[in-house]
Amino acid sequence: MNGIFKAIDKIKPLYDGTYNVMLFICKILLIADICITGFAVAGRHIPFIPDPKWSEEVVLTLMSYMAVLSGALAIRRKAHIRMTAFDKYLPSGVIKFLDILNDVLVFALAVVMLVVGWKYAVKIGSKGSYFSMPKVSRFWMYFPIPVAGCAMIIFELEAIYNHIKDIFVKEVKKQ
Repeated sequence: MNGIFKAIDKIKPLYDGTYNVMLFICKILLIADICITGFAVAGRHIPFIPDPKWSEEVVLTLMSYMAVLSGALAIRRKAHIRMTAFDKYLPSGVIKFLDILNDVLVFALAVVMLVVGWKYAVKIGSKGSYFSMPKVSRFWMYFPIPVAGCAMIIFELEAIYNHIKDIFVKEVKKQ
């Protein structure tokens, strides 16, 4: 049984790579957000700097990317909001079951985000454009949802695998 887990553990670099790419994207988006917001504020208060009309919509779009992508990152770090107040009163088997159930439900949400988010991005997003940037499709406003759904699927697969591995590896060690 341990051989199966050792073989599957070899794809851990895929999880690490996905995490690092998403984290890098979030960092770049935050830097862009700060720069654009700073430029917009300066443009409103310093007479010789033009006030960009597009800044508000771009900043809001970048923030939506950061919000959902950072939520996906929280899944990998197990930093998402959890109810643990009763964990000390429940048997460890129940806690493991609830953790797996939680991960399966979040996995289902991630699949919905990927499928429905993509449909929204392609159908609704392609029909409109940003008010201040008429040549830019609203596809980019809806696109973070399927991207985050894809990252969440990857991270939830890892979490579910780790739960299964934890169950079987402990049973093997007891024998």
